[in-house]
Amino acid sequence: MVIKTGISRFTQTALTLLMTLMVLLPCSSQAAAWPDSPKINAKSWAMIDARSGQVVASHNADLQLPPASLTKMMTLYLAFEALKQGRLQLGTKVSVSKKSWKIGGSTMFLEPRIHPTIGNLLHGIATYSGNDACIALAEHMEGSEEIFAERMNAKARELGMLHSHFVNATGFPVDGHYSSAGDMAILGAALWRDYPEKYKLFSEKDFTFKGRRQPNRNRLLWTMAEADGIKTGHTQEAGYCLVGSAEKAGTRFVGAVFGTKSDRARAQETRTLLRYGFNHFVTQRPAERDIRREVEIFEGSENHVWLKPASEVWVTIPKGSESKLSFHLRYNDPLKAPIRKGQKLGVINAVIGEKNDPKNIILSFPMVAARAVEQASWISRQWDGMRLWLRDFSSDAIDSVSKETTEDTTPTTVEKQP
Repeated sequence: MVIKTGISRFTQTALTLLMTLMVLLPCSSQAAAWPDSPKINAKSWAMIDARSGQVVASHNADLQLPPASLTKMMTLYLAFEALKQGRLQLGTKVSVSKKSWKIGGSTMFLEPRIHPTIGNLLHGIATYSGNDACIALAEHMEGSEEIFAERMNAKARELGMLHSHFVNATGFPVDGHYSSAGDMAILGAALWRDYPEKYKLFSEKDFTFKGRRQPNRNRLLWTMAEADGIKTGHTQEAGYCLVGSAEKAGTRFVGAVFGTKSDRARAQETRTLLRYGFNHFVTQRPAERDIRREVEIFEGSENHVWLKPASEVWVTIPKGSESKLSFHLRYNDPLKAPIRKGQKLGVINAVIGEKNDPKNIILSFPMVAARAVEQASWISRQWDGMRLWLRDFSSDAIDSVSKETTEDTTPTTVEKQP
């Protein structure tokens, strides 16, 4: 720690006393210990909070593995998107190709003389895990399953699924077709977040088509009251997989489990993962006053601008650590006009415990300008330039100490505390 020369003796004495007290007094803002992860018997697994997007627990979450019928979650996501955009209608009848008819595995028992509606196919995929329904839907939407797979990959990149590549709409084993537990948890959360009405399909315990009733293979729907989805998968290579989602007291978790040994085991392990989340974590939506910030603007028609989150903010924290949660704005200083409305100007770190320890940051989210600020006149800009020069030149010892103790910033970055 360096203190500039010229500081008064009184200030030196005060700083010395303050630092002595900081050493002697115990720190009351130590981060709450993150609960130990549960023991899950699977090749890989991951669980995220669907509202905050935070990863709560994971093991080999990025390991690329065959996703089997979990693939159909992406098939349905694209269908839901097309319905929302008006490019697809539930009542439209669909032709069944020979490829769809002959696919095998889990099916709706479609055949060329049957013309199911788009609505029928969605139920058949979500509840039956119908391979024939997936191909019929893909061919109807894009003309071929191959082109549909290209759309799947584009959407995966858009959603941040960095460890997935799809070759078909069904999940049938083929080289180059893979995903990960982390990616499937992201996709599960996106289905619930982006299409809440259509998401209800995943809680359907059975469906009857052409007089043939088939049950949903997701055992969680019968064994966990809070569960309402999402999708099972199984092949010899992939093992038994499940993406489960459940909500309790305003907290929703999505857990993805890859490579368990049986149908019963995948439900049991996913249930263990979800209950771990409910037992140890809580989801909070911070009050606006806790996260809004007003920052100084130079060379602008206004001297300050309010910052707001770019999107709705939720934070997942261990139970019992609520009082230790704080929010800290970081931005490049100085900010100069012109400023666009919605322009990203900084980030807020959600921290449990001591703010200067990067390990205590549990979530970061962007902050944007609430309104535009036009550039000021030439004379006003020159004046602000002089103000900035004087500010830098005359920085006092307290500012020097503060900047030097913010070790994880660049020289152009300062931290403003609430």
